[in-house]
Amino acid sequence: MNQRGMNPQPPPIEVALEVRDLRKSFGDHVAVDGVSFRLARGGSLGLVGESGSGKTTLARILVGLEQADSGSIQVGGTRTGVTASSGRPGRVARHNRARDIQMVFQDPYLSLDPRITVSGCLDEVLRLHGGRSLASRKRRIAELLDQVGLGQRESQALPRDLSGGQRQRAAIARALAAEPRLLILDEAVAALDVSIQSQVLNLLADIRAATGVSFLFVSHDLAVVRYVTDDVVVLYRGRVVEAGPTEVVLRDPQHDYTRLLLDSVPRVGWNPAALGAARRRLAGAEESRASA
Repeated sequence: MNQRGMNPQPPPIEVALEVRDLRKSFGDHVAVDGVSFRLARGGSLGLVGESGSGKTTLARILVGLEQADSGSIQVGGTRTGVTASSGRPGRVARHNRARDIQMVFQDPYLSLDPRITVSGCLDEVLRLHGGRSLASRKRRIAELLDQVGLGQRESQALPRDLSGGQRQRAAIARALAAEPRLLILDEAVAALDVSIQSQVLNLLADIRAATGVSFLFVSHDLAVVRYVTDDVVVLYRGRVVEAGPTEVVLRDPQHDYTRLLLDSVPRVGWNPAALGAARRRLAGAEESRASA
């Protein structure tokens, strides 16, 4: 693994998330294979890889939708208890994790309750996590809607009556309602038009600056990762193959897979046939390593 930007004696940082040797298998398939990384408080980390790299499985483990076979997760210095020996977390542990880590999915329409208005969705989260009075919840709902650029009309709308960009803004507001330490964005702008993508990414940058929440961007889109992250972790077949400051890794990649990802971006002179051959060589080398 090539891990750059790592000083032998790095200055101390306040850690929002620390993942250590996380592993997850489905039958004979190892989806996440000994993954470790750190995310600083208020930082933004990109988790990059193609379909099958393990990035979405890893994100689902972090929010508790999947349970790891082994390894550990710490949020703000607090161990969440995800090892196989710890068993399935109880209701209180799941509630606490939901308070610490929230996730915004690629398709907000599937993640929002189609029967509940936007304001009702936010109120549900505030009642679950906030212990606020009705008046306090109404004020907080207005603040959240303003923060994501939605108004009174959208607050009373059902998800089906909103545009894709508005639905994603509503999903972001719902995640922020829990006041999490970490927001995981799983391909959160991939389904949006390019112009709307830019608006949502700028919105997220403003939210990060205003709240200090940490971001984990799960994406295959290197342009998005370059724009919104400080550091990047590259996953290939469930393993970390390269990590470091985003600009350094994307400007001067050291691993063949990272170079392949960059070469896969369509541009003048793009050669899909050569990319296919490079991909096959990389897969063959990986299979030889695994069988050695």
